[in-house]
Parts: sequence; C-alpha cells; structure tokens
Amino acid sequence: MKTTDWEKEFDCVEFKRRAQSRIYERIKGLSPEEEIEYFRKAVDEGPLAEWWRAIRGRTVPSPT
Repeated sequence: MKTTDWEKEFDCVEFKRRAQSRIYERIKGLSPEEEIEYFRKAVDEGPLAEWWRAIRGRTVPSPT
C-alpha cells in the first residue's frame, strides 16, 4: 500500500521518538529514586493528572 503525502501528515513513530528523547534528556544522570520522583510528579501535575486522581483506588472487577 502506497502512502500519499496527505495521509502522512502525522508520523506517530517520530512523535513518540521525540517525546522519549525529551524525557531522556530530562532524566539522564538521575538516580533511580530521582527518576521515580520525576515520573510521579509528571503523573500528579501532567495533563492526565485529574484522570489519574479519579481512577486511583478503583478496583478492576474480575471477569465472571
């Protein structure tokens, strides 16, 4: 299947790689404990923070 220019407006893989690179630059040189704190802070203050707070403590029902 040939991809046309209009279909390739957003490159998901490239977007993911750039995001990972930015995170790597921020956490390189941190200790494991500092990395954990970095990600906890990102979860608590990031764009999905409200969603995470809403689902914390919920249990997943077991399949019946």
